[in-house]
Amino acid sequence: MLLIRGRAGGTALTGTLYEPGETPPSYEGAPDADAPYVWVCDAFYEVVSGGVVQQIDDREVNVAFETPAPRGFEDRARAIEAAKDHLRTQFSRIGVAESAVAIERESVADAGSAVDEGSRSGPIG
Repeated sequence: MLLIRGRAGGTALTGTLYEPGETPPSYEGAPDADAPYVWVCDAFYEVVSGGVVQQIDDREVNVAFETPAPRGFEDRARAIEAAKDHLRTQFSRIGVAESAVAIERESVADAGSAVDEGSRSGPIG
């Protein structure tokens, strides 16, 4: 499994790419991602009020989260490119230029269970 992380504005967002033989998370309402590679990551957007306040560079941004939706891919290269696009898009939704997002990858050994994607009530990342 790969953790793919985008960093920008003093914060980070990390998603998980599950590879063949690994078990992506399942939860009520999740679409069936029956594919060799499955990307799971939070999605969020800026709101005028409510949500969670995040410090992005020198400003406070109210962020609301959507339910993560697994996306399946047939090949690894396409899955990684889609993950990078997803991360850049999330930052652009809160006013950070896509070109400012640094992407990094970290391989993680599959312990036989899904990685906890984290609470959507805390900081991005």
